[in-house]
Order: sequence, then C-alpha cells, then structure tokens
Amino acid sequence: MKAVGGALCLAVGLGGAAVAQDDPLPAGNYTLDPYHSTLVFSVSHLGFSNYVMSFDSFEAELELDPADPGKAALSVTVDPASLDVPRPPEGFLEELMGESWLNTGAHPEIGFTSTGIEMTGEESATVTGDLTLLGVTKPVTLEVTFNGGYTGHPMDPNARIGFSAEGAFNRSDFGMGYGIPAPGTTMGVGDEVTVRIETEFTGPAMEENKD
Repeated sequence: MKAVGGALCLAVGLGGAAVAQDDPLPAGNYTLDPYHSTLVFSVSHLGFSNYVMSFDSFEAELELDPADPGKAALSVTVDPASLDVPRPPEGFLEELMGESWLNTGAHPEIGFTSTGIEMTGEESATVTGDLTLLGVTKPVTLEVTFNGGYTGHPMDPNARIGFSAEGAFNRSDFGMGYGIPAPGTTMGVGDEVTVRIETEFTGPAMEENKD
C-alpha cells in the first residue's frame, strides 16, 4: 500500500509538469516501472466475447540509445502464476495454472527477447522477438508506439519513457491446444491470443544528480 500511495503521489506531483523535454534522452539501461505498466491479453470465448485477463508480475530491461533506436535490446520475464482473472469461478484459477493451460508447476516463467527492431515511423516500430511459453520458443511480433519521455524531473530524477504495444500469436504454436474450437465452429476458447501492453521505463539519472 505504501508503494501504491507513493506512486499516486508521484503522479499527482508531476501532473503539472511537461511530459516532453527538448533535451535528448540519455542512452543506457532502462528498467520497467511496475507501477505504471500493464500486460493484458484476451481470447475469444465461444465467439461471443473476448475474455480479458492480465499478468500482475513481470519485469523488463531495455538497452536503448535514442540516437539509434533500431539497435535497442529488450528482454521481458513474466510470472504466469500472477495471472489475474476478473471474478473467477471457484477453482478456475487453479485450472488455468494446471497442465492443460499455463502449467506453472513445470514452467514458472514466460520470456520474451527481442531479435530485431524496424522503425516504421518517428514514433513507431515493429519489434520482433522470441517468445518462450510452456518451454517452446517461437517468433512473435509487436507493434510499438513511443509515447514520449523526459530526461528527468526534480520529483522523478531519472529519465522516463513510455510505450504502447500490441501483438498476437496462436497458443497452439506453443503446445496449448486445449479447448480450441473444432474447424468451422466457435465452441471453445479461441486459438489466437491478443496482447496489449502499456508501460513506462525509468533510465539513467539526470546529469546534475550524477556523482
């Protein structure tokens, strides 16, 4: 609760500050800010709706030179046991953690490592990477938008950058075939998983705060 309260105070304190600055962002290591990041995914349920879930615990490291963003390197780890499901029926979460779905006992981590970045605009890029799920590694593509950043602020002395990203993959490619509808029907849980990410990273400290 203290961490959440601190994050809220920070957000309020920065409310009147300019989000973008003219100073160039510093190169270096950027670490995911867990208090301002969400990882949401959805699958079709019977073809009637897209059932939305999220993971509450994940980490990411980004090596970035803003002067050459195409050479950035991103690595992400997700704790599948942190799955958050809205109003789950009794026993439903336990079922999702079991062998037919996430199998968290045998595979306690989901990973993503970037393998290539193609700039598609001044503030957009296609990020290709290797997704490891259930012990299987396959390429996945994310469409990423850079939302802005700054070199630091007196109340937030490290560089900060923000991104939105989305992508999709078929869960059957990773061996998760349970419940996929038979061909020509929608009776089941869809194969395609749609992922949406909103995230901020904190980076090197402001020059005047460095030793």
